[in-house]
Amino acid sequence: MGMWIGRNRKARICYGFDEIALVPGDVTINPNEVDTTFQIGDLKFKVPILASAMDGVVDVAFAIEMGKLGGIAVLNLEGVQTRYKNPAEVLDRISNSSKEEATQILQSIYTEPIQEDLIAARIREIKAAKVPAVVSSIPQRAERFGKIAQEAGADIFVIQSTVSTVRHLSKEYKTLDIGNFCSKMKIPVVIGNTVTYSATLELMACGPAGVLIGVGPGAACTTRGVLGLGVPQVTATADCAAARDEHHKRTGKYIPIITDGGMNKGGDICKAFACGADAVMIGSAFARTQEAPGKGFHWGMATPHSNLPRGTRIKVGVTGSLKQILFGPANLDDGSQNLMGALTTCMGSVGASTIRELQRTEIIIAPSIKSEGKLFQTVQGVGMGK
Repeated sequence: MGMWIGRNRKARICYGFDEIALVPGDVTINPNEVDTTFQIGDLKFKVPILASAMDGVVDVAFAIEMGKLGGIAVLNLEGVQTRYKNPAEVLDRISNSSKEEATQILQSIYTEPIQEDLIAARIREIKAAKVPAVVSSIPQRAERFGKIAQEAGADIFVIQSTVSTVRHLSKEYKTLDIGNFCSKMKIPVVIGNTVTYSATLELMACGPAGVLIGVGPGAACTTRGVLGLGVPQVTATADCAAARDEHHKRTGKYIPIITDGGMNKGGDICKAFACGADAVMIGSAFARTQEAPGKGFHWGMATPHSNLPRGTRIKVGVTGSLKQILFGPANLDDGSQNLMGALTTCMGSVGASTIRELQRTEIIIAPSIKSEGKLFQTVQGVGMGK
């Protein structure tokens, strides 16, 4: 596969959400009668859309509200919620900083050490509301934080890094044995992030409950510019879905993949599922909610890195409540609200009664799909022209 980019060197053509479209089905279904259920381990969720483990998106209050609405919000165990007893003051400082000083302020804020007692405290606060507690850390802290989280009552533990592999080599520090970690944990473990067929197969052999797909597509992430890494999410999702299906064929175990990043409209989410996702994880769409702690600002998890920031703080504004973003009613014309309504309507239009059936939808390469016939919207900056 691939095209020549120079002598003795080939490269594959890969695709993102703006370059494909979904073909309507020969049979259509009432959107109110489709099933959007998503499962991790033994836990089932009606909303297959996860809120990213980013400090401008998820705090305890947001996680509780998301849980009450039937979804999952992932709390970052290495963020301001576990570094400060009163994170609201710190978040105010971030949102009030100028564009020029934002990164340096973030770097200074995240030098405060993580307080392990706050990890347990935040989880218990979420659990007190009788909703699932889902938390995240980097691999280097997973063993320690995983134990604390499990004892505090967490329901799912997420390990996230820019690129996750089973064979991470280092002489400088002890690497995480992912297989051993997954087998020791008594709660489901989700691993991320990856974008390739082979790496996904190796990760799934370690026994996680899910795998996150995506390197660098997030709205506030700069990894693709800083490191030159990444695979567009359509291709990454399709490749990793193929690995999931192969793993299922070999072992009989179905491990869901979660497309992480690159989606802020209902149409993008629908396309991710059609490409093979079992669920999606988004940040910027939820950063725009009234409940989000960032107050209309959003920043990547690697933005505060002391030596090589791979994210930035962006202003996304506040456009509505979390319930409105998920279930409507939408008062914006660009597809950024009522994401579940978009998903169920799409499922009905392609004749998919379940997420698994949506994964088999016909996909076409259509780079003109967003611009065809939309001249007035583009000129006037409304709808799909925004």
